[in-house]
Amino acid sequence: MLDNKQHYLQIALNSTLSEARNIISQIPLDKRIILEVGTPLIKECGIIGIKEIRSYWEQRIFGYATNPQVTQNNSLASFLIEQLRKRAMNIQEKRDFPHRDTNTKTASVRLTPYIVADLKCMDRGVREVEIARQGGANAVTALGQAPIETLDAFIEKCEEYGLDSMIDMMNIDFSLSVLRKLKNMPKVVILHRGVDEESFNPDKPLPFHEIQRIKNSCDVMIAVAGGDTFREVQKAIFNDADIAVVWKSFYKSTSDTAKLAQEFLKEIR
Repeated sequence: MLDNKQHYLQIALNSTLSEARNIISQIPLDKRIILEVGTPLIKECGIIGIKEIRSYWEQRIFGYATNPQVTQNNSLASFLIEQLRKRAMNIQEKRDFPHRDTNTKTASVRLTPYIVADLKCMDRGVREVEIARQGGANAVTALGQAPIETLDAFIEKCEEYGLDSMIDMMNIDFSLSVLRKLKNMPKVVILHRGVDEESFNPDKPLPFHEIQRIKNSCDVMIAVAGGDTFREVQKAIFNDADIAVVWKSFYKSTSDTAKLAQEFLKEIR
């Protein structure tokens, strides 16, 4: 689950699984990084895409991947995998912080994989949450344009499964008009300038003005998507966003991928 006292960099992987794997192999191991399985990648690869991205990130962090279906359905396997996970995390932490006493209260929060399935649900909220869970996602998105009944069912199912619900307010001018109709609040509200909006209307600003309006009325985290420059990420955090979502800079792996990720992380401190 996300920590509302922490700022995050969410990297959306929208290209191919091969490119995603290359990018994951280079980005820093940092607890502030969220990986998003982007909508185009899910449409191309389906639930396998979610599973593969999780597998790549787990292999990077732990040196092996777990099977989300096994951990849900087999208590013995779940116990053994969890023990291996803890051991691998302890080894990784000792490598990163050789002089730190991990038994003290000042020890760092261990890095665990966090995967967002960007399904952009518009209907069948319960079923789409089930699909995200089967893929091993930690969070799943629905569109604020969806019927309120769908959003209520979506949020309720996320809570039942322990997933974070994210409502994407792309093409909605007044997000509170949607939020006030819901039975329960989502974990995250995404304020989103779409790719086509930016391409055909480059002067359209990111909706930073909505952040405080929502936070003054609702206990939710705010993600800002649609900006991909250091300045836009910095401005999102300055305006009290909790999550800055980027994708364009990480669409394909380059020799500067690791350095680029580090530079973005500096902007969200």
